[in-house]
Amino acid sequence: MKRALVLQHMDHDHPGHFADHFAEDGILPEMVRLFDGQDIPNLASYDLMFVLGGAQDTWETDKHPWLAAEKQAIREWVRDRGKPYLGICLGHQMLCDALGGDVALADGAEVGVFEVVLTQHGAAHPFLAGLSNSHKVMQWHFAEVARAPEGAQVLASSPLAPVQAVAIGNHALGTQFHCEFTPQTVAGWSSMPAYIASLEKAHGAGAYQRLLSECYPLMPSMRRMTAQIWQNFKSASGLIR
Repeated sequence: MKRALVLQHMDHDHPGHFADHFAEDGILPEMVRLFDGQDIPNLASYDLMFVLGGAQDTWETDKHPWLAAEKQAIREWVRDRGKPYLGICLGHQMLCDALGGDVALADGAEVGVFEVVLTQHGAAHPFLAGLSNSHKVMQWHFAEVARAPEGAQVLASSPLAPVQAVAIGNHALGTQFHCEFTPQTVAGWSSMPAYIASLEKAHGAGAYQRLLSECYPLMPSMRRMTAQIWQNFKSASGLIR
């Protein structure tokens, strides 16, 4: 089987929809709990690096010293080895930061369901082939990529966060939006008080139930979008030939 190195920043976080695709394509995910003190192993024997989201910010290296080692691993993987990389939310920001872009607090946070639109580069890039011009997606971020790294292509945008997806060549993809979220992911927040508190801080009392009512009918189309992105990514990056 192929091996995916999954870098995890928070407890209970997981690859969601992508875990199903890993199983279908014979890819074994191996989780590294960075927030729990686990070290990143030697990269040589892995086929895919998959970097999840998290509450940390890319610049918090004093508070979370392991972020520096993670950025170095991402640079080695993407820039030096040129191997397949998928990063979501913080994983998207870490990719851009590690390769010389800028990440900063967003002028306006996106928490909930928002629309993203493909850019001219996105419409032409193999990672997003077959997708329509706009999509409703799940978001949960307070920071954003303020400047994409040199050589990156910005594939998607939103009014509040212009860098919603980036490509480095045909082997690395970052998405600010949470294309991995499943109905089970969202349902699981009901037993996580910190998640409910974060939602209510952003949108007031009852925010979780309102989000549930809004996002559940959209989940089938979100799943189809993620499946298309995965099919495109695994082919374009050479992960699955």
